[in-house]
Amino acid sequence: MHVFLWIMKPVQMVDLQGQYANIREEIDEAVRRVLAEACYINGPAVPDFASALAAYTGVSHAVTCASGTDALQLALMALGLQPGDEVITVPFTFVSTVEVVAALGLKPVFVDVRPDTFCMDVSKLEAAMTSRTKVILPAHLFGQCADMETIMRSASAHHLFVVEDACQALGAQVTFSDGSVHQAGTMGDIGCISFFPTKNLGCFGDGGAVFTHDDDLAARIRSIANHGMSQKYYYDQVGINSRLDTLQAAVLQVKLRHLDEYIQSRQHAARLYDEALADCPAVITPAKASFSTHTYHQYTLRVAAEHRNALRQQLADAEVPTMVYYPCPLHLQTAYRDLGYREGDFPVSEALSKEVFSLPMHTELTPDQIQYITKQLKNVF
Repeated sequence: MHVFLWIMKPVQMVDLQGQYANIREEIDEAVRRVLAEACYINGPAVPDFASALAAYTGVSHAVTCASGTDALQLALMALGLQPGDEVITVPFTFVSTVEVVAALGLKPVFVDVRPDTFCMDVSKLEAAMTSRTKVILPAHLFGQCADMETIMRSASAHHLFVVEDACQALGAQVTFSDGSVHQAGTMGDIGCISFFPTKNLGCFGDGGAVFTHDDDLAARIRSIANHGMSQKYYYDQVGINSRLDTLQAAVLQVKLRHLDEYIQSRQHAARLYDEALADCPAVITPAKASFSTHTYHQYTLRVAAEHRNALRQQLADAEVPTMVYYPCPLHLQTAYRDLGYREGDFPVSEALSKEVFSLPMHTELTPDQIQYITKQLKNVF
């Protein structure tokens, strides 16, 4: 009689080593090419990747930069805003969405998010507008988009700019009521993308990009990202130094060829999660908006607040990692108390911060691992 011991690979929140192993030869060749050329700043891979990214998304201009945070800052700097101008955004998002607004002397004005998609509740948008409102800045959270058709309609009616924080949603698609299909980050005046390593399209460090269809905005963004230069050593405006390294561009150019495959892998993993947890009423699985595809940068559940910490500890004891994105909404953070918001002002965001937690989600996640994760989760209940 033979006994077979089944050994499962340890579960990780993100398996970047496994992803690299699957494309090692392509990545290594791209890196070797950059090393041989020794052109580490604005080398050939940078414009080549920018062109490929624009072609993938259908946007007229993709301007690469040093991070998703820089992409947001460049977008706002390019719009000619004045100190005190108001930017409507959400309190349930990563801090970059709001910190760039405050850092530029602009005023963040919050509206709550929806309890199902975690994106901006557009029914509250118009009530937040004042004579100082200049920009609507929705965050496409966890891999799907906010209701951009309604946002664009409101922006047009009130002559406002729209800047999309699409840092977590590259590859998501939105279908408008006329049947037209748009990529995340390409619907507003400007879209912002992050290439942080854990993103669906991630580099081996920091990186970002800014999207626009407007030729003048694109020229301004390129100039601001390069110290405000129009030609070498001549400065037309105040700028910053925000460049995507050639090595990172080379890595991203390779991984862009696999992006659709990566998104499909995440969507398949999400379907397996959904199916396995369908008979577990104690958890609420991620909702999918009718107008947007979901690329599952995160697979985020909701559970009763009083159970979350104990549940996460029991999963950790079973060697299942989890994360909370985000444990405190931004309007209650110390850095933003001077905005004057109080607890209770945005009840959905406040509830979500106590209820959400994310399960492992990445391109190398196997059905056996998902079965194990969901079994441990259901065992708790």
